[in-house]
Amino acid sequence: MVGFDILQNDSNGRARLGKIKTAHGEIETPMFMPVGTRASVKTVTNQQLLDIDAQIILGNTYHLMLRPGTEIIAEAGGLHQFMRWERPILTDSGGFQVFSLANMNKITDDGVFFRSHIDGSKHFLGPEESMGVQKVLGSDIVMAFDQCPPYPCPRSGVEAAVERTERWARRCRDYSLQEHQSLFGIVQGGVYADLRRQSTESLVAMDFDGYAIGGLSVGEPMDLMYQTLDDLEPHLPKHKPRYLMGVGTPRNLVEAVMRGIDIFDCVMPTRNARNGTAFTWEGKINISAGRYAKDFGPLDPHLDSYASQFSRAYVRHLINVDEVTGLTLVTLQNLAFYLDFMRQMRQAIREGALDAFYQRVCAIYPN
Repeated sequence: MVGFDILQNDSNGRARLGKIKTAHGEIETPMFMPVGTRASVKTVTNQQLLDIDAQIILGNTYHLMLRPGTEIIAEAGGLHQFMRWERPILTDSGGFQVFSLANMNKITDDGVFFRSHIDGSKHFLGPEESMGVQKVLGSDIVMAFDQCPPYPCPRSGVEAAVERTERWARRCRDYSLQEHQSLFGIVQGGVYADLRRQSTESLVAMDFDGYAIGGLSVGEPMDLMYQTLDDLEPHLPKHKPRYLMGVGTPRNLVEAVMRGIDIFDCVMPTRNARNGTAFTWEGKINISAGRYAKDFGPLDPHLDSYASQFSRAYVRHLINVDEVTGLTLVTLQNLAFYLDFMRQMRQAIREGALDAFYQRVCAIYPN
């Protein structure tokens, strides 16, 4: 099961350096996970992910249970074998997708009846079903099945989601996973501080291996997200890893690390790449723009990676003529930037220079 060691605390705040130990390798924290929704990070190969030192990737229970299906993945020997990825994998519970992607869903205390967004076929996903799929997948870190309320949402709706998430979490906790797997509980509660504390206290009493914060970055103002993290931090166990789900921009990441968060995932670097947007140490750029047609400087002169060495003019050309290589290069640039960003943030914590790093980030990525 997962082990977590805190190596150093930031002397001026709540940020910390840590190391997560899993059966498939160790992960330095704070860290960012590339999103491999359907057993693949879009447009890049596993070897390219290794080349930029992705320590862990995320897989999606909802999508993988629909295609290719658990029977095929089980026959392959689990998700690691199926996709030939030897490093750690975290899988989400499928709850968020059931509520946001399914064409129709009906929530009950047992779970959720829904129709596939692919072909309209009927399915059911509850705590035991989610655990069963993730057990077959064999991920190192398994997420409990939860209900993520939208934003905005009436308080009554958030209260119901918190209560249902707690009941489902107990059922997930009672499920027998593979020996090497660890289970994280997911804190809900919207932007209501008392409901967040209620959710946290109930999950901490169940003694999960780690704790995720769900239901943020779903449309609420950023100041409310940061306030929620401020409210939660004192109530989360300091000796367990903390995972902020689905966040976010470079500014979001450093703000959250300064509030005690260890783990992140987000589709932003890969999704933006498919729109021709590159994250660089000089800021975010729309590489399709005409201003880069004769810009023969490197994509990112401040990042030592394979994609960064190509000229902006060349990458722009590939994107504008719909060459898939262009998508690959921008995706690699964005992921390499995010991973380098986390490396530099870890170094700043190590050297007691996180405040200076924060100021630098805010100047480049103010939002």
